[in-house]
Amino acid sequence: MTFGIIAVCAVLYVLQWLIPNDAIYQTLGFANIYAEPRYGQFEPWRMLTAAFLHSQGFILHIVLNMYMLWAFGQALEPLLGRVRFLALYLVSAIGGSVGYLLLTPLYEPGRPLYGVVGASGAIFGLFGAMLLVQRHRGGDTRQLWVLIAINGVIGFVIPQIAWQAHLGGLVAGGLCAAVLAYTPRGPRQGLIQAAGLAAVLALLALAAWLRVTL
Repeated sequence: MTFGIIAVCAVLYVLQWLIPNDAIYQTLGFANIYAEPRYGQFEPWRMLTAAFLHSQGFILHIVLNMYMLWAFGQALEPLLGRVRFLALYLVSAIGGSVGYLLLTPLYEPGRPLYGVVGASGAIFGLFGAMLLVQRHRGGDTRQLWVLIAINGVIGFVIPQIAWQAHLGGLVAGGLCAAVLAYTPRGPRQGLIQAAGLAAVLALLALAAWLRVTL
């Protein structure tokens, strides 16, 4: 599953270059306006699809993200299984977009429209999941904390990096991992885990709805 996600990101990155007029970005990228029904452009699926696009102006954006996805995917996917790993990744990606929505100004007519793309929110979700899984298994988490801290600082120091998405993904990934790691074993474990992940997704949807309506 890890390599499948990498392949999708790579194919879309190539298409971003091949298809003119930023058509891929304009179709799949996320900006806060797409979460606000009042402007007639309500397209909430972009909260997920944006995680599979990357900046064309900075090739290290996709290179570093795919490396981190490969590294943490190799560790987490065997522990969780393909389906659970995919669910973790997708919910974390959505969590990244929700974090961006919550922590940046809402769109207003006349203001510049800023968008966000990239797998970073989902990658931070893997960070959060790995941290919680390691603690649950009694492992050493110090290196993970250092990695999270370094990447967190980079998000604040380097311009045009959406640290808000990093934070949202980290929280969402931690919540998903808590559901997966702490569900008691038994014949209904899978059902309970699915319900728990659905609850995390519902919580993200509620947070987004409250943000754009209050």
